[in-house]
Amino acid sequence: MTAPARLTVDLNALARNFHTLSAISGSPAHPVVKADGYGLGAGRCAGRLMKEGARTFFVARVSEGVLLRAALGPEPTIYILDGCPGDSIPDLRAANLRPVINQPAQQAAWLASGGGACAVQIDTGMNRLGFRPEDAPEPFEGVELVMSHLACADDPAEPMNRRQRDAYAGVCDRYPGAIRSFANSSGCFLGPDFAFDAVRPGISLYGGGPEGRPDPRIAPVATLTADILQVRDVPVGESVGYSRGFIATRPTRVATCATGYADGLLRSYSRGPGSVSGQVWLNGALLPLLGRVSMDVIAVDITDTDAALGDAVELFGPNRMLDDAANAAGTISYELLTSILPRVPRVYIG
Repeated sequence: MTAPARLTVDLNALARNFHTLSAISGSPAHPVVKADGYGLGAGRCAGRLMKEGARTFFVARVSEGVLLRAALGPEPTIYILDGCPGDSIPDLRAANLRPVINQPAQQAAWLASGGGACAVQIDTGMNRLGFRPEDAPEPFEGVELVMSHLACADDPAEPMNRRQRDAYAGVCDRYPGAIRSFANSSGCFLGPDFAFDAVRPGISLYGGGPEGRPDPRIAPVATLTADILQVRDVPVGESVGYSRGFIATRPTRVATCATGYADGLLRSYSRGPGSVSGQVWLNGALLPLLGRVSMDVIAVDITDTDAALGDAVELFGPNRMLDDAANAAGTISYELLTSILPRVPRVYIG
């Protein structure tokens, strides 16, 4: 059965982005595939990246690591950014997962359970997870990677980037022989002195630009399309959708398309009565959404283009770039991708 809304994932484009990020940074890329590969399918994406040479992956949750291990088999190294919270250590060991230790209690629990290969996270300014530089633990057996995370890398001019980099470099000296990993997707573009031994790209693997806008070096990976379910003519003065969100000021031809917030399309595309902030691509043109995003459908103004029942509009993809679509919804590409719900099937090409 063909679904009326689809998320197509171009694995060839994913592979190109992987190699692009390694080349730009000058260091091997260790992909971040948390949140089910940013909504695109962690197993399928990581499996293709393994064919391209990736051997180390990062996820956030232990449960994500267990699923990824089942999908990829015993070969790759999988790090858990949460570390080893609560009673998770037996699950980590059963799936051969490596915690990213971020506080003394985790360090103590990991060593008490027998220790082994792990990473240490240094908090160089985000005040999120990790040891403060002055509290970084003394070297202990099993530390194979030391990482930190940039807070403002999407703004290359932000002075905090350099402060974090220098603080991180100072702490790394404490762990001779450990792999040093600092740069995220945006950090890959900050210069070779930010790359260290390995970079950890996430959103730019999946098509998001490093500065929150499209970048010609990053290929679009995900395409969200929705079929036209009905076409109708709306006379002047009549409204479209809930709360009379759009009132026609000219004879308007409207296509009702098969996607809505139950599919993960953000309702913020419709920002109140009269809004046409959201757009879709069809037949070489960007066309405005009319009125409110509903649970299962949206309305699109097709007055000025040829469109027919069964045609598909593109919400984001190669013609409506991911970052542009996110900006129109008042959000970021990360949220746009990870919001797409399981009701929308993932279709893989390449």
